[in-house]
Amino acid sequence: MAPALNHPSGVTFVDDHEHGLVGHVDAATYYGGGESFTRSRTYSQSHLHGYNPRKAPAFEEDWHLRKRRMSHDEKSSAPRRFLIDVEETIRVVLEQEDTDGDFQISVTDAGPKMMALGTATSNGFKTFDIRGTYMLSNLLQELALARDHNRKRIVLDESRLTENPVDRLSRMIKNSFWHSLTRRIDGDGLEIICADPKNRTGRVNPRIYVPHGEPAMAEYYRQVARDKPHLNLDVQVLPEKADDPKFVKSLNSKPGILALAMKEVDGTLKGIPFIVPGARFNELYNWDSYFITLGLLVDGQVSMAQGMVDHFIFEIKHYGKILNGSRSYYLCRTQPPFLTDMALQIYNQLDRSDLAANRAWLKRAIQAAIKEYHTIWVAEPRMDPKTGLSRYRPDGLGIPPETEATHFTHILEPEKYNEGLLKEPELDEYFLHDRAVRESGHDTTYRFEKRCANLGTIDLQALLYKYEVDIGTAIREVFDDELEMEEDFPLAPFPPSGRITSEQWFARAEWRKGIIDKYLWNPSKHLYFDYDTEKETQILYESVTAFWALWAGCASEEQAWQLVTKSLKKFEVLGGVVSGTEESRGKISLDRPNRQWDYPYAWPPHQIMAWVGLERYGYLDEAQRLAYRFLYMMTTAFVDFNGVVPEKFDAVRLSHLVDAEYGNQGIDFKMVPREGFGWMNSAYQVGLSFLTTHMRRAVSTCTSPEVFFGSATGTGQSVVLPGHGNLLPTDPLGLAMESLGL
Repeated sequence: MAPALNHPSGVTFVDDHEHGLVGHVDAATYYGGGESFTRSRTYSQSHLHGYNPRKAPAFEEDWHLRKRRMSHDEKSSAPRRFLIDVEETIRVVLEQEDTDGDFQISVTDAGPKMMALGTATSNGFKTFDIRGTYMLSNLLQELALARDHNRKRIVLDESRLTENPVDRLSRMIKNSFWHSLTRRIDGDGLEIICADPKNRTGRVNPRIYVPHGEPAMAEYYRQVARDKPHLNLDVQVLPEKADDPKFVKSLNSKPGILALAMKEVDGTLKGIPFIVPGARFNELYNWDSYFITLGLLVDGQVSMAQGMVDHFIFEIKHYGKILNGSRSYYLCRTQPPFLTDMALQIYNQLDRSDLAANRAWLKRAIQAAIKEYHTIWVAEPRMDPKTGLSRYRPDGLGIPPETEATHFTHILEPEKYNEGLLKEPELDEYFLHDRAVRESGHDTTYRFEKRCANLGTIDLQALLYKYEVDIGTAIREVFDDELEMEEDFPLAPFPPSGRITSEQWFARAEWRKGIIDKYLWNPSKHLYFDYDTEKETQILYESVTAFWALWAGCASEEQAWQLVTKSLKKFEVLGGVVSGTEESRGKISLDRPNRQWDYPYAWPPHQIMAWVGLERYGYLDEAQRLAYRFLYMMTTAFVDFNGVVPEKFDAVRLSHLVDAEYGNQGIDFKMVPREGFGWMNSAYQVGLSFLTTHMRRAVSTCTSPEVFFGSATGTGQSVVLPGHGNLLPTDPLGLAMESLGL
């Protein structure tokens, strides 16, 4: 009879095959349980209680004597695992490898990029070297996650350090990033959601504005204030017309979060969860949410996406529009409209067990979209009565308070202008256009400089065409070609009362296609351009939003062919498509700095719209090539810069270290990325759906698009970067160092 074994309390043993199965699960599953060990290794009871093996996980001085690992070296058949003291190893990794002191291990750090870790099967006495930026940065990330779960020592699978980077990033987005970006406006979520990095008033106590006509909601938040006095929650009820410019300006000194939709659970109100973009943008945004929703649907989070539409319906009902963002200073402003496509995509993925409830939900969304369409987009001042083109033209007074403190100091003394002490019609005109730029979502760009409020842009016309087609399609396919506009908020004077048919909306779409062709299409330049309704002329700034016409379906087959064969090459660069052409942007100088929505920057919305539009018209090869480029750029940044997922990229230099007025978001984290950035997360998940298995494998090995497609652009055109002549620099370290030297 074998002698009994005595083990310390709290220790769990697992079989080897069980341990291997959890190598690529999320951190909460991997680190969330108690400490576990396999029976295959020598077990030292003393090791659990502070004994540390003599050989520390440090980089020894005799590193140059170590033999290189060769492909024919003997390898163990069992998965390798390491026995690690969490805090000590964090200290050593940062001390040895983080030479620039930013708590990240990146390709630009000058450390030796090699570290010995004790193996679990030897109880830490035998070591194995892990090498390279990617493995070491993954090690740092895993240690930070273990620390989050209060682990002092761990048995770490090597597979978590060598994990395929495409699989790792996609897994982190699905299992971690979306969760970290989730917010809720109720008693449990107020402390997180009320934090506003854009608030410069000095007051940090939370304030919530509740819309007129929601007494139960107002009383709920007053009760929260009483139950949680430490919050110092200030509850305010808005007037019935909450978007009056003078009133909104009066709130600038007392900004707050705006209440959103709630549902009753067990007799009490609960906030419906939603996703925020991240970094300094800690509230519900308009067009960000559409692209975030696309990623959520890929990851199976349909109810989260549905809740975000519920919030938009609530905003249209109570605030008159889908707001730029859910803060008091955004009450006058909306953003590019995507509600109909957002609702239809979600509707198509709803559980089919309750079709009546699904139809009722879609009806609410379509009715809200119809109200927004009539009262915002085809009503003055946004609609130009002469051409019928709609414009970004919001109401408002003074300087946008959410901008950075020094943003306008080159133009005026902000305090005097905001207080009304400085009267200047030219400044009023300037800020009219500035507000319009922010409503467009493209803040800022030389495309819109000092003229945005006058422009009928191709992107807005394409989106409204899509609204009209979507509404008509929903009425015809879901509501038996008849929609009665009964709703619990007034729709008068728009639209006319009575039955609404799909024919009316398809007629609107056909009319809009006509004015797009008349005013925006330029056959000699094979591109759509914005139209200045004041100067009555096209603005010949070449913008990649011209391809939104493909996404919306308002381009003819001939126009699509010209866009793809004649104009796509103007925007396609190493890392995807840029916002506009270098020629349109013009020369950059100290007096004329870069704008973040101009060349050479690439943004997720432009990529996704181009991929979907190209696929819609049958140009799948081009869509896949562009998706490959962008995901290659994202993956190389993820591998070389400690898992970074930023807001945008310089797609020419393949760098997230951008030189523009707002810098970049999503890059300031310590040790492990927590949330990525909302629409960049989505771009990755959506982009992967465009790639073949072969493409996905090539991206995971960071194979340059030039190598994979055999040429710089896939169309025989060469990409020439500044300072490189005819060379095609694809070395990640070289590009990174060049970016650091900007």
